Amino acid sequence: MRLATRGAIALAWLDRPPANSLSPDTIDALRRVWERVDGDAGLRALVIASANARLFCAGADIKAFTAMDEAAGRAYVAGTHDLLRAFERSGTVTIAAVNGLALGGGCELAMACDLRVAAASARFGQPEIKLGIIPGFGGTQRLPRLVGAAKALELNLVGDPISAQEAAACGLVSRVVPDEELLGTALELAEALAARAPLAVEQIKRVSANPDLDAGIEAEQAAFAQVFASADAREGITAFLEKRAPRFEGR
Repeated sequence: MRLATRGAIALAWLDRPPANSLSPDTIDALRRVWERVDGDAGLRALVIASANARLFCAGADIKAFTAMDEAAGRAYVAGTHDLLRAFERSGTVTIAAVNGLALGGGCELAMACDLRVAAASARFGQPEIKLGIIPGFGGTQRLPRLVGAAKALELNLVGDPISAQEAAACGLVSRVVPDEELLGTALELAEALAARAPLAVEQIKRVSANPDLDAGIEAEQAAFAQVFASADAREGITAFLEKRAPRFEGR
């Protein structure tokens, strides 16, 4: 796992040949990257991309499964869930720049990011059913929240991958771009999001998509009041009236 920074943007490269499989060691490396990025107040967005031009991530390390007993398997899955939930609970914005194959755990890693930008060549799928197992990194939970229950059930039960275009049509990805524009588009999006008010970004992530509408609205009202009282809100409103770019400081 390699990490580069550019201003308020961090770029993490999945780099575990040949398939960027999410072995326990890869998850540990990604966790260290995340702790470095999320612990730095100057970094506001993380792009996860692949160093392999042919694929994003082919999924969990199947060979590693053969060396795990039930306890080790539970620990591996639990640790991965903790990391992916940390992505979602943080004020740091995460973007998956997906090229080539994103299968199984690779698709689940992308789904745990806030936004997914796909190259035209990308393909997404949850093929675990073909191994006699089920998705273990959130595929039965995040996928229906993104594409709807019926489509998610089809993808999880059949196990065949879908194209980037179909993924966009069903809501799995937000943008599809030519392969050569993938990284530039993801970084451009990250730069735009990194410039947004950090408190507002954090609260939007926290309260969005509550399955209970009344509870969601209540949470939104409380979050609005909290953000409305912030120095960033005063700066944003003042900058709008003065027709200048705002200078947000996260307070």
